[in-house]
Amino acid sequence: MNKLLATSVAVLALAAAAPALSQAQAIERREIGNQILENVPVAPASIREGLAKYQNARSAGFVDWAPGGGILISTRFGNTNQLHRVAAPGADRSQITFYEEPVGGASALPTGQILFSKDTGGDEWFQLFLLGPDGKTIQLTEPSTRNQSPARSQDGATIVWAKAVKGSADYDILMRDASGATRVIYKGQGQVSPEAVSPDGKTVLLGRYFSISESKRWLLDVASGKLTELNPSKSKISYSGGVFTPDGKSVLMLSDEGSDFTRLVQYDLATGQKTIVSGERPWDIESFTLSDDGRVLAYSFNEDGYSKLVVQDFRTRRALPQPQLPAGVVSGLAFSPDGARLGFSLASPTAASDAWSWGVLDGKLERWTASELGGLDPKALATPELVRFPSFDKRSIPAFVYKPKLAAGQKAPVIISIHGGPEGQSRPTFDTFSQHAVAELGAAVIVPNVRGSTGYGKTFHSLDNAEKREDSVKDIGALLDWIKTQPDLDPSRVVVYGGSYGGYMSLAVMTHYSDRMAGGIEMFGISNFVSFLQNTEAYRRDLRRAEYGDERDPKMLKAFETISPMNNVQKITKPMLVMQGWNDPRVPKSESDQVVAKLRGQGVETWYVQFKDEGHGFRKKVNSDRRREVEVQFLQKVWGLPSR
Repeated sequence: MNKLLATSVAVLALAAAAPALSQAQAIERREIGNQILENVPVAPASIREGLAKYQNARSAGFVDWAPGGGILISTRFGNTNQLHRVAAPGADRSQITFYEEPVGGASALPTGQILFSKDTGGDEWFQLFLLGPDGKTIQLTEPSTRNQSPARSQDGATIVWAKAVKGSADYDILMRDASGATRVIYKGQGQVSPEAVSPDGKTVLLGRYFSISESKRWLLDVASGKLTELNPSKSKISYSGGVFTPDGKSVLMLSDEGSDFTRLVQYDLATGQKTIVSGERPWDIESFTLSDDGRVLAYSFNEDGYSKLVVQDFRTRRALPQPQLPAGVVSGLAFSPDGARLGFSLASPTAASDAWSWGVLDGKLERWTASELGGLDPKALATPELVRFPSFDKRSIPAFVYKPKLAAGQKAPVIISIHGGPEGQSRPTFDTFSQHAVAELGAAVIVPNVRGSTGYGKTFHSLDNAEKREDSVKDIGALLDWIKTQPDLDPSRVVVYGGSYGGYMSLAVMTHYSDRMAGGIEMFGISNFVSFLQNTEAYRRDLRRAEYGDERDPKMLKAFETISPMNNVQKITKPMLVMQGWNDPRVPKSESDQVVAKLRGQGVETWYVQFKDEGHGFRKKVNSDRRREVEVQFLQKVWGLPSR
């Protein structure tokens, strides 16, 4: 704790990047534990006090049904998310993992063990572990390797996963058998991963991801190593997930074949016959699960950002009693081993994520956890309005808008919050940043899903590919036009905010519309597509080239030189806040370093916050708290608000 609170202040000249910096432009640097703050003023206690309730709100995510009864959840009582067991609805949360680093994905095995993953400092070189009933933990994987997508046999004795090594884009498929011996069963090429193991343990369903628009599936015979492509096609098809039916005769997968949207499809392995299980609707099926006995199917679809949950008899296709859920987002679907209950997580704009279950036979909806909101009044929280605004090409762009209560004639400052990805979607879940901005800063928060976002069909998410990259930036220009038409929004006090791809968008918006912005906040964003593609980890590089374009192609290189924010920084004239984790394997720290140096070199006020123990995102509470504190300081300054 003493180390965490120890503060050192130094003034350093940024000689290498900008040798002409004057004394007035020198860098004030403070180090607080693993946090580095450059040009960030010391925050008054009132800011931390005002954030306390929001930052101490807690969520719980359903992970799986626990061995021996109850459920496993992921929640935080200290600095990081850990696994907990809940014996019954409303029972206490009993912590079962205790690490400085957050525990990632986990699943319960019929053997009584729990399989989970964990990295170090956000570096995403994940290791797999088995936690036994006796509390002892076994590491299954080799240090300095990346391990992901574990699948298991029905009895849990066999575990299969994908492994990559540094400097390689290829994944091998490893199998650990009941004896504990581990061997490579397939030398992969590209991002190959196991999706499922057949009931007899003899076949593994493999998938390879090429891009959001293309993936493939194969059946791997474990004994012979023979690969057989499932549903071969000359057309690009995007698949997601995959499970064998209990009889081993067919496979269920999500697929967009023949549709603009993702559907749940059953593939007969003997005949190749395809049956659409989820029916036709103009929305993506986002997740599904099948009970162990194959009797009951559950899936959710994404309707304008909100989840709709469907439960049906898998054999007859008849609808079963359906749970009536609050409007929000459902995730983590899993049936209990006896198939009697469906577990899931549910989050809404005014309620943090909690674990729930639905009784398939008795129709009983039960809430297992009641996450605290840090003392916030749920009735006072803002519910976003879903709006649509026309863009430059008349295309309708959806956005969630959170607004404060204003006196007559008042206009609210605005935050435009842009999601990452770009293969992602902003959805109506509990967001402390938006709620705090509305209630404490009197700001409106607009969360657009610009072209390139998922959830609206494959045509929409392909609209920003390659040379069309800046069309998504033009969507924000259209949003700025829309803001000017709103009587309760202040177009002179707009800040753009985003992380990862949203960080690129923040920088790009600031280069295109700096005269219309009050400032920009960007986190671990791409500042130069060429240097990003050269420096991102090898296992991601080809996947990103498929989305953004290949810098080795002279045509794309020219496009990147035109649109990269680093080549347009001279157009940014308003203050910037940049934040970055040191261990980020996706968007390396060098992307932030170079844009900060160039901004400062041209005299733009630039705050820079770095976290030595984080990667692509800030997962530790102590760092999240600091991040929010600095964001509030920055917003108060650029909006001219009194510090309170």
